[in-house]
Amino acid sequence: MKKFINFTLLNYVFVICFSCQNEPELIKLSGPVFGTGYNIQYFSKEGEKYENKIYDLFDEVNRSLSTYQTDSDISKLNRNEIDELDHHFKTVFKASKKIYRETEGAFDPTIGNVVNAWDFGAETNKFKTDSTTIDSLMRFVGFNRIGFRNGKIEKQNPSIYLEFNAIAKGYSIDLIAEFLEKKGVENYLVEIGGEVRTKGMNLKKQSYWKVGVQRPRFDGGQDPNDYAVAISLKNESMATSGSYRKFKIDKNGNKYTHIINTKTGYPTKTNILSVSVIGPNAMLADGYATAFKAMGLDKVKLFIQDHPELKVYFIYQSKQGVESLALNNFPID
Repeated sequence: MKKFINFTLLNYVFVICFSCQNEPELIKLSGPVFGTGYNIQYFSKEGEKYENKIYDLFDEVNRSLSTYQTDSDISKLNRNEIDELDHHFKTVFKASKKIYRETEGAFDPTIGNVVNAWDFGAETNKFKTDSTTIDSLMRFVGFNRIGFRNGKIEKQNPSIYLEFNAIAKGYSIDLIAEFLEKKGVENYLVEIGGEVRTKGMNLKKQSYWKVGVQRPRFDGGQDPNDYAVAISLKNESMATSGSYRKFKIDKNGNKYTHIINTKTGYPTKTNILSVSVIGPNAMLADGYATAFKAMGLDKVKLFIQDHPELKVYFIYQSKQGVESLALNNFPID
């Protein structure tokens, strides 16, 4: 009887220790990237930290798509020094074309030099911000004037300038997410500068990953813990575009935002404070959020009737004050 009891206890201890060793560990990684910050959380049975590989992927994106780096592929393309681009560039280019066509040009990566003229881009103080300069630069805006042929990119005019800053952050999130999935990670949250993609659950809380849409602040500040709404993402991605944080005030006291109207070349005049888009991946959510900010409420309402895969949440200013609008069953906890 005594031997049987000892064996049972030993077996029980073995089972407990074995289950402890296989309990998924929550890995948290964070740091600066792309002029903002990243936050990655995932559960790993092996406790693997993929920091070096993740930094390598960030570097790949920068070398391909960053107009803030003079030796990147896109910077060289803008100087007409190369015409063969890598798979990162081609993936983002293809997605940008899709959004450009569907939104009838509200999203247009060739607006980059106009963005620079308003001092919101990578090359500040490059141009004078006057009507003559804006009109001149708008002659080279139009994403339909650039494309791939026989594997090489062709520009109708060498002065066409590309910038993918409105979609590259989302693409980077997808890149990290796909890397984690290849490593067998089934539960993760990847966030860069407020854009996020999730899969599975937060096993510590036994719930879907919860994120928030920040409440607009008119002083340009930011409180990371002040949310207008909280939502649970279920194997989805969300991106937010807003005008309340990134703006400039000229010498006459006029306030203008970084969302440039691709038809006029001037900052978009809108009552929309922020628009959040939930989509099938972070790259598309990022691009559509930028386009929707420029399109406005009425056009977006019509647009998403044919796009049930997109869920949208607006925060806007009306005569009654700050209001919100959820479209296509945007989930609010």
